[in-house]
Amino acid sequence: MATYTPRFPGSGTLIEETLIEGEAKGRAEGRAEDILRILDLRGVAVAEADRERVLACEDLDTLGVWFDRAVTATGAEELFTAE
Repeated sequence: MATYTPRFPGSGTLIEETLIEGEAKGRAEGRAEDILRILDLRGVAVAEADRERVLACEDLDTLGVWFDRAVTATGAEELFTAE
């Protein structure tokens, strides 16, 4: 079976790396917004400092943990506490 190798002009270049980084940043921003939306829909108050911390995070693994915690958290501070 043949392996597909992309041959578009930006392949393996700074352009491609920038696109990949942009996609990752976009996913992180979307996840952060989802976390805040869940808390808002559940009526959980979020301090401005906590909101900024969530929005500033770019680590998808950390955001995933916070997302899971947002489903059951009774306060925004619970997102950041270790179990």
